[in-house]
Amino acid sequence: MQDYANFIGGNWVPAASGATFTTTNPADTRETVARYPLSDAPEFAAAAAAAQKAFPAWAALTPVARGRFLSKASQILEARKADLALLLVREEGKTLTEATGEVQRAADIFRFFGGLSYTVGGQTIPHDLPGNLLFTRREPLGVVSLITPWNFPIAIPAWKLVPALLCGNTVVLKPASQAPAMALELAKVLAEAGLPAGVLNVVTGSGRAFGAEIASNPAIQALSFTGSHGVGTGLYQTLAPRRIRVQLEMGSKNPTIVLADADLDLAARLVAIAGFGLTGQACTATSRVIVERSVLEAFTEKLVALAKTWKVGPGAQPGVQMGPAVNADEFEGNFAAIQQAIGEGAELVWGGARLTEGDLAHGYFMQPAILGKVTPSMQIAQEEVFGPVVVILAVDSFDEAIAVANGVKYGLSASLVTRDFKKAMQYAERIECGVVKVNQISTGLALQAPFGGVKDSSTDSYREQGTAALDFYSRTKTVYFDYSA
Repeated sequence: MQDYANFIGGNWVPAASGATFTTTNPADTRETVARYPLSDAPEFAAAAAAAQKAFPAWAALTPVARGRFLSKASQILEARKADLALLLVREEGKTLTEATGEVQRAADIFRFFGGLSYTVGGQTIPHDLPGNLLFTRREPLGVVSLITPWNFPIAIPAWKLVPALLCGNTVVLKPASQAPAMALELAKVLAEAGLPAGVLNVVTGSGRAFGAEIASNPAIQALSFTGSHGVGTGLYQTLAPRRIRVQLEMGSKNPTIVLADADLDLAARLVAIAGFGLTGQACTATSRVIVERSVLEAFTEKLVALAKTWKVGPGAQPGVQMGPAVNADEFEGNFAAIQQAIGEGAELVWGGARLTEGDLAHGYFMQPAILGKVTPSMQIAQEEVFGPVVVILAVDSFDEAIAVANGVKYGLSASLVTRDFKKAMQYAERIECGVVKVNQISTGLALQAPFGGVKDSSTDSYREQGTAALDFYSRTKTVYFDYSA
């Protein structure tokens, strides 16, 4: 078991109360992975104060100077990739392949924004009068707070943290209590890269206490949150009186549409990867497959055939394609959703069983599940199930497929499998989501491209990732200069 402390003002400190909590390995709950401070209001206030103290000097640096710390951190992450990936597997449950890819993604994010530092700045705008200069400046907000989820415990902290730092903000980060190790490892990496004390502060513990600190502390000027719709909406309402900048990425119910002309082998493979990969614990995972009725039976057979071959087990074992659910609540929630759907008239086509033999005896393992005879009004077709549970809905036409896909309150990612270019373009225009995929998995994002949802998936204001991420973490100042006199 590893012991961690909070990272506040460049120092590693426990909770003032001395209270701690632990995380366990979801593949073998007999193993305790790490112990963390169970922090409360005093620690969050201290972190905010440290960030506020560090802000003036950090903001005074040029973007290029700040980018050098990010580039150095990317090199350190690369060197530690293997060890970090194994720790991620033990605490969150991903397969080693998935965890290694996620750590690499974090290193790539640092590298991308380190290079981007040479281009960050304002804009020169032609003035309508001679002898006048009109330009803008990109300036930091101040202290930025970040709340990150457990399902991508290093990639999501990285894609929020790095553009915030590049823009000149200082940061207070609270990772999810289910898997905080990666956020604290990022703090170690940045400290080794020479990041000045107080620029990044990481505190583990009570989410409620952190929310209260954000709501009341005048130093904190923005919040970026990824998590559930309920928690995100509550934070948004709590912070409204302060009118600080808020960015929320929340739930989803992502569809993959399979048209009659599609390559069904490709469609089944894409759905299996996007629905069962990452144990279905991704905000962009495919959870609804909307299939034209003429190919429903053939597609279902191919998807079931793939599901039967899917290797489930501890993530560190070679060849494993799907690890455990992250904890007991998520695990039991998957079975509850399946039973609810069966009670409403759905059919369990394959899978959905608990797996308890051999190496799986002490973990949260299940077969991937496929449900048929699902209708759009069923709860499982409307509400997010954060697990490897895929439901199939039959439709009679392309137009009906679009209507069913759009007939939920979420709008994050959607995929279409077809050979028809015209329908693919119409789909891109008509689908109500922030990420559109054609003949690709619904999961997987390019770090250089904007990311975010619509409807209840997001505040739909500022986008994350790529150059678009800089807009949330900076404000624009417009300067008029008359030199004609």
